[in-house]
Amino acid sequence: MTPSPADDREDISFEDFVEFSRKADELATFELINGRLIVKYGPRDVENFEELAELAPKGVKLEFINGKLKVKPLPDQLHKAMVMWLLRVCMQQRPELAFYPEQELRVETYRKGRAIADGALAPVDHFVASPRPELWGDPKGVLMVVEVTSRDRDTHRRDRIEKRDGYAASEIPVHLLIDRDADSLVVFSEPRNGFYQERAAYPFGATVPLPGPVDITLETEKLKEYAR
Repeated sequence: MTPSPADDREDISFEDFVEFSRKADELATFELINGRLIVKYGPRDVENFEELAELAPKGVKLEFINGKLKVKPLPDQLHKAMVMWLLRVCMQQRPELAFYPEQELRVETYRKGRAIADGALAPVDHFVASPRPELWGDPKGVLMVVEVTSRDRDTHRRDRIEKRDGYAASEIPVHLLIDRDADSLVVFSEPRNGFYQERAAYPFGATVPLPGPVDITLETEKLKEYAR
């Protein structure tokens, strides 16, 4: 697979890295390698994670998944195009709902995880109606979460396993994975006992029915244009 040109983008400048490292001194330790922020040591509880996340400079997005600190990769232009394509389709077919890109969510058992979904489908104003809308959003009431795989070494465990299981544990009815390595869409549904019971895979170009409560049909021929 040819790397995306965006693989050379920097997560953070050296100056911001030095300042962030200073502020985060007792919470986490990072390295800066070729402009990419790498976690050496991170907090083991969600309260310290949220404190750390508030210190992160603009452009750096942190997640806390399966008890581990993660740096969410910067999306390249093809990644963004897929998310925006899906946003348009969802809004056309379900205008009473909203599609929230890069939505912060409290996930996993007892809401002990913190994930930034590439997209979340929920009622309009669902998150601002929360009693504390400034915090990570409650997944209750979210109809679907979406992840688009990234071109980085951690995408398999993060996007295909850990976040999927976190969404299932949160009982989000539908999880859509757009897998750029396999040129496919995978639909997970029927969460029960911390796992999705149903899984259906479709190649780019197929007609993809998203089950209830989403009830949207995706004509995915457009995704072939982004498959490179």
